[in-house]
Amino acid sequence: QVQLVESGGGLVQAGGSLRLSCAASGRAFSLYAMGWFRQAPGKEREFVAVISRSGGSTYYTDSVKGRFTISRDNAKEAGWLQMNSLKPEDTAVYYCATAPWPRTVANEYDYWGQGTQVTVSL
Repeated sequence: QVQLVESGGGLVQAGGSLRLSCAASGRAFSLYAMGWFRQAPGKEREFVAVISRSGGSTYYTDSVKGRFTISRDNAKEAGWLQMNSLKPEDTAVYYCATAPWPRTVANEYDYWGQGTQVTVSL
């Protein structure tokens, strides 16, 4: 099993930046692709970004391309989501998750963190 803990959320003004962290423990983090998802009130959980096991490949949903950057350090068993130029529509609970392969569908991920709230004000 893999245990995941997110941190770094908070309240930020539109145009600002936040860096979310995902700390992993348990089974080797390097065995899994890592994804970030988000869920806004009243909406379904949606894919944000994913990074391959080695970190060599990344993929983003269109709405965050050019603004968000996903990264990882397998030696530190950690991953990050750097979020720049934040918009009010980015407001959501953000989750990191792991899967054997890079995927964009939530139900293909095996392990999830508890989430961290990101609120972007006007």
